[in-house]
Amino acid sequence: MSIITLTTDFGIKDFNVSIFKGLLNIELDNPKIIDISHEISPFNIIEGAYVIKNAYRNFPRGSIHIVDIDSEKTPEQTHLVVEMDEHFFVCADNGITSLISNNIKPSKIIEININNNTSFSSIETFVKVTSHIYRGGHLNLIGSEIFNIKELIDLKTVVKSKNELLCNVVYIDNYGNVITNVTKSFFEKFSMSRSFTINARNIKFNKIYNSYSDAINFDKEKKYREEDGKKIALFNSSGFLELSIYKSNPKTSGGANTLFGLNYGDTISIIFVD
Repeated sequence: MSIITLTTDFGIKDFNVSIFKGLLNIELDNPKIIDISHEISPFNIIEGAYVIKNAYRNFPRGSIHIVDIDSEKTPEQTHLVVEMDEHFFVCADNGITSLISNNIKPSKIIEININNNTSFSSIETFVKVTSHIYRGGHLNLIGSEIFNIKELIDLKTVVKSKNELLCNVVYIDNYGNVITNVTKSFFEKFSMSRSFTINARNIKFNKIYNSYSDAINFDKEKKYREEDGKKIALFNSSGFLELSIYKSNPKTSGGANTLFGLNYGDTISIIFVD
């Protein structure tokens, strides 16, 4: 039995997510549906791609991933099924699959044509297609195979010189932590154990911790630990450089993104010293 995942920019206030699940349960007998996220910023394909590419690998092969982010069908935008890395992605041809994986090429791409009328919502189309795949149906029955899809150029770490890297903010998590597109492996290979300064607007970091708690000296009494407002750079669980504030609350004191003045796409420089 396949697992169906849902990733959308619908939020949880409205009823769209429940429509998805209701229609899938009408089409299928007790399907296993798992929510990845419904809090993707509206139409933010870069954010959605970051979430999906770090989540889908943790699901069994053959899982079907519905990605409804900026997915309205128009004369300029079609709907797709992309079979890639032994997973199925049901989404719009808006470039998101090109950002999910730059290294893994799709084994099959189907342009969906079961609902050529643009009055059909993406939810209706994606439910029909997902149900067909879930039952083991052949992909060619839901559309025509194509070989080119829209590609977006992912934000890449730029080597400005032998001593400087330029990176970008690609994600801001629920805690306001700022995630960049610098991977741990790239950073370590480039740094060659040199000292460095991470420049995030007016905030500077000269050390990368192994974890959040690694930045706190638990040998001291709590009142002397300087936990509040502690600025931390570390590589997160997905291996990307993250800038954060220890146990900050974005709804009260503010998160790293607001306190550092950083948003999606903003540039951060890293200077190395020989």
